[in-house]
Amino acid sequence: MKILVIKPSSLGDVIHALPFLKVVKDSLPDAKIDWVISKNLKGLIEDSPLINEVIIFDKDSWKNIRNLKGTINEISLFKKTLKKKRYDMVVDLQGLLRSGIITHYTPSVTKIGFADAREGSRLFYNRKISVNGTVHAVDKCLEIAKAIGAKINKVEFPLKIDEISKDKIKKLIGDVSEYIVVVPSARWATKRWPAEYFAQLITKLTIPCVITGGKGDREIAKEIIERTGTANTSSLLRKGVLPYAPTDSKLKTQILNVAGKTNLKELVALIAGAKAVVSNDSGPMHIAAALDKPVVALFGPTDPLKTGPYGWQKNKNLKVLTSGVSCSPCFRKKCKKFTCMHMINVEKVFNALKEYL
Repeated sequence: MKILVIKPSSLGDVIHALPFLKVVKDSLPDAKIDWVISKNLKGLIEDSPLINEVIIFDKDSWKNIRNLKGTINEISLFKKTLKKKRYDMVVDLQGLLRSGIITHYTPSVTKIGFADAREGSRLFYNRKISVNGTVHAVDKCLEIAKAIGAKINKVEFPLKIDEISKDKIKKLIGDVSEYIVVVPSARWATKRWPAEYFAQLITKLTIPCVITGGKGDREIAKEIIERTGTANTSSLLRKGVLPYAPTDSKLKTQILNVAGKTNLKELVALIAGAKAVVSNDSGPMHIAAALDKPVVALFGPTDPLKTGPYGWQKNKNLKVLTSGVSCSPCFRKKCKKFTCMHMINVEKVFNALKEYL
């Protein structure tokens, strides 16, 4: 059987779909499973022994209106690639217009997706799976696995950690053997705990802290370092690594800033080596949960029941902290007050984290 899985993005969403891949491959070991994924996320699955072929979907270039001619050519080539494959089954786990269109252009007898898929994408399926809207995103994907005959004995996240990435992390953080990963960013501004709060938290810790993120998170990382009182010289900021706490600082430990310095595989390796992770609702948080690392997750406008670190209600290693304000979760990407995140107390986060240390 040839199966195409469509789940291009985002980082957390792809992590949520990995257990689907595992149970389907376990139940149908002879099946050849291809996966359509965004170019910037291919590192998560490109070396997986469970996947036959990774098909790259460069969605960011498709958005660029100035590259319209090139985009049209790319879409045409993409369609031709899919038409040649002749899949027995197409599974759209994304449930958006673009993934629905990809489903439409992929020849297959069976096209499966969620009954509540958005942006009209469900119009392209001939099998629509109804799922309780309150279940976690991982369990939602597993409902489709059940629908195609997979047996779910155990929920596992098949994430591979390669030696090259481990070596890169060793070079980045030096001889630090124990550390906490700090993830201060998130796709929505409303999901971010204030940088000054992260700085206050770090000043309470005695174990090295590694601040991580993408290239766009460098400024947040620098702001946190500045607010800890350690960034007194421009050279420290340029290096991004503070090998010791200056004598005039409140800091009891060292900070290592690797924001923008790791690719996706290296990020997985970094988190795999951490003693604990403190994070907003973000992709790295889901990586940490998938690797069964202790996590303190900070939630405001989003719902941890649906997108929290998987299993947090039963797993003592996974803690979800919220402010408990009445307007949360609101799922808003913009807010004038940010009350839900600002009301999460630093001392509360510190107390939750120190249980792991």
